[in-house]
Amino acid sequence: MAPDIILLSIIFLFGIVIGSFLNVCIYRIPEKEDIVKTSSHCMSCGYHLKWYDMMPLLSFLALRGKCRKCGAKLSVQYPLIEAANGILYVCIVWTGGLGIESLLYCLMASALLVLSVIDFRTYEIPFGINLFILALGLIRAATDFSNILTYLIGSLSVSIVLAILYYATGGRAIGGGDVKLMAACGLLLGWKLIILAFLLGCVLGAVIHVIRMKVSGEGHVLAMGPYLSMGVMIAALWGERLINWYLGSFI
Repeated sequence: MAPDIILLSIIFLFGIVIGSFLNVCIYRIPEKEDIVKTSSHCMSCGYHLKWYDMMPLLSFLALRGKCRKCGAKLSVQYPLIEAANGILYVCIVWTGGLGIESLLYCLMASALLVLSVIDFRTYEIPFGINLFILALGLIRAATDFSNILTYLIGSLSVSIVLAILYYATGGRAIGGGDVKLMAACGLLLGWKLIILAFLLGCVLGAVIHVIRMKVSGEGHVLAMGPYLSMGVMIAALWGERLINWYLGSFI
């Protein structure tokens, strides 16, 4: 048990470090800012952060959620994204062990976190993030080449239906970014899991958005990216078990 705890602790620490970079992506990608060369700074006063201001989770707690220079309140998004990414990494390794699949799923989880927040705020899914997930899918297909048809069919099984819906409604029913997202994730997960992911995403989107409409007066238009991403992560983590349980209920 001790080695497992140590390993998962290391995975969590690695995850929150990557999560810190994800926050940079979330803020800068919609603004078309460079995510590598531009140094991290306070969004209010422009103060260039030192290394000790950017320690995941710890710096936010030590500074009590305020800028060291101007005292401006920092968004709670920073620790939430860092913690969420660390927890996702732990869940992926816990359920799938160490291996190429877990590595690809961890990278996918990080991309989906960035994509979800940006889409929730702007109703747009950055093409670069979908392209990144597509690259992960190509790696997955190449490393499991004997099952390549599973991945190729996965890239088309949901995305083709959504593409038809997109063109038939002029983009009113579904966004083009959602179509690309399902194609990229389908290549990574395979056809069984991506169909499950899509169904789960639709159910989650319908239920959660209805609740938001009732509670906060949210409009009818919703960003599907976050809900599809939830479905993808659930399918990646527990999809095989859910499918086997469902099929077993008929036997």
